[in-house]
This record gives sequence, structure tokens and C-alpha cells, in this order.
Amino acid sequence: MIRSTASPGGVASTLRTPPPSGYDLASRRPGQALREKIRADCPSLIQRSLEWALRRPENASWRTGLRGERIVSRELARLRRHGWRALHSIPLSPTWDIDHLLIGPGGVFSINTKHHRGKTVWVGDHVARINHGEGRPYPRSSRREAAVVKKVLDRGCRFEVEVKPVLVFVKPAKLTVQPSLQDVRAIENRELSALSPLTGVLSPEQVDAVYAVARDQRSWTGAV
Repeated sequence: MIRSTASPGGVASTLRTPPPSGYDLASRRPGQALREKIRADCPSLIQRSLEWALRRPENASWRTGLRGERIVSRELARLRRHGWRALHSIPLSPTWDIDHLLIGPGGVFSINTKHHRGKTVWVGDHVARINHGEGRPYPRSSRREAAVVKKVLDRGCRFEVEVKPVLVFVKPAKLTVQPSLQDVRAIENRELSALSPLTGVLSPEQVDAVYAVARDQRSWTGAV
């Protein structure tokens, strides 16, 4: 739900002030934070090619994550014709970013992408298990990210913005979600299309206002 406390003029003024190019997050590519980590670890093209061939464990997870974020970004791009807008790899700190932020008539979704292709995934209220392994705090992390996004958007938009956390698993063999998990949406990447018909949460003017705030990197200063 959104409860507007801003005047129409306030929303319009937000739209008239696009961020300078150096602060425009709309130009960030999917997985950009992971790309930067890979380049920092392997500065030259030859080094990166060698690392790819050797598949060192310390870099393999970054590359797997990068592929997953690219796949999800392509799914999100299909929602544009339905009035949705997406931002990718929003930096919160040197070690933390929001994988994707989806903004549209159905609301705002903070998307956390996990690439576990061909593996069984179980998701509970607080942890996820991959191939029945040790619990990973994916749901808790998704809630935390959504809370940060909400704080930033509420402050910048001057109206209350509900932000829903979404866990997207890329090409798992099987995804099982506990029915008790109600506040975090856990889905496969191909299920993102189900978001496209959602409406009635944000007006077109509010979509524009939220997107204008979210794409400005200065909005995220001090968020964490």
C-alpha cells in the first residue's frame, strides 16, 4: 500500500530533476558489482581467461552469480511493455548491493537472485537449503534488503512505499517453499512473468517518482 503525503507538485518536481550521468544507476549493467570484483581480482584479459579456464573456487561463485543476474535481467526486460522499470546492482556499500529493483503498477520488488542451476532448493521462513545442505540465510537477507530499500524510497519520495522482497532461484531442479513463508516471495526465474499483470498499487505518476529516486545514486548515501 502507498499513502501519499506529497502534493502533486512535489511528485512532478522529482520527475523534472534527473540525476547527473555520474549518479544515474539506470546505466548500471546486471551484475555490475560482481563484474567489478572479478576485474579487481584478475585485472588483465589474459588473467581472466586463465581464471575462467582453471575455474578457481574463489571466483567460480562470482561468475555463477553473474550469469544468474544476467538471466534474471532478461526476464525483467520483458516486463517493460507492461509499465515496469528495473534497476540492477544498486550499490549499498563496497561489499553489498541490491541485485535488482523492479518498479511498476503492481508495486516495488527488491529482488535477490540465487543461481543454483540443477539443484534442489528448499526455502523456509529463515533459511534456504541447497541439495539438503546447511541452511543459508537467504530469506533473512531478502527482508533486510527490502527494509533498506523502503527506508530510502520513503525518504526520497515523501510518500510511503511498500517494498516486497523476492528471492529468485535461477533454473533449479526443484523448488520447494514452505507455506508459512508469507512475507518473502520465493520463485523460479521463469515465474517473474507472473508479476507483469499486477496493478493498483502505484499510479503512473508514482511509478515515475519512485524510479526517479531509486535511479539516483545519491539517494542511497547512508542507507546502511
